[in-house]
Amino acid sequence: MLGAERDGHGPRLVLVHGFSQTRDCWGPLAGELAIDHEVVRVDAPGHGTSGSVAAGLWEAATLVADVGGQATYLGYSMGGRLLLHLALSRADVVRGLVVIGATAGIDDPEVRSRRAADDEARARRIEQHGVGAFLEGWLDQPLLAGVPEEHRCMEARRSNTAAGLATSLRLAGTGVQEPLWSRLEGLAMPVLVIAGDADAAFVAHGRRLVRSIGANASLALVPGAGHAAHLEAPGRCSAVVRRWLAGQGL
Repeated sequence: MLGAERDGHGPRLVLVHGFSQTRDCWGPLAGELAIDHEVVRVDAPGHGTSGSVAAGLWEAATLVADVGGQATYLGYSMGGRLLLHLALSRADVVRGLVVIGATAGIDDPEVRSRRAADDEARARRIEQHGVGAFLEGWLDQPLLAGVPEEHRCMEARRSNTAAGLATSLRLAGTGVQEPLWSRLEGLAMPVLVIAGDADAAFVAHGRRLVRSIGANASLALVPGAGHAAHLEAPGRCSAVVRRWLAGQGL
């Protein structure tokens, strides 16, 4: 069973965070959504109170569904990839889907193999040098450099264990993920894909996600934000999510 916390009242929203984060790393977004929704913040396998849970993405999707039940699901980065698996395997519980800074995987087997090797090297560094040392380099990479200090969530990130994060990389990293692009047209629920407009790679991934899913999917770009749009521009990202939820009746 995965660890989770619930706040607010109304239609249920289940939030799944990114790699090296915990359920406490949503910045202002979770509180904004809890104004008129029941928000369930889940600790993904290998993270937070679920640090001892070892699961690949398909198994993790089942575990999240067991915690969340019938709901709209929102995931960031790793959490978004996890929720794409959930939407494909347990569409019966997914009323709507929101992904931020997400991809459906790496097509090229050679590129995917190199990413898996990189993730294995990261896992070994975490095991050898500890979570704190790893986070210093992880958060300084260009992909995450735009996250302001007050939303970096360092205390919660440091509460993760080396074993948990290393296992997450090995079982649920992008390098070991089966590409899902060809399966996405089977999704029938409403889908919102969000990317920061300064995150060129994930803007491209977002556009491809929408094309692959079809007319029930839409793309929203958050002005002035990079990969972690909900932490870099929380007010603008929250407005995008809330407007879409209202429009879908979710």
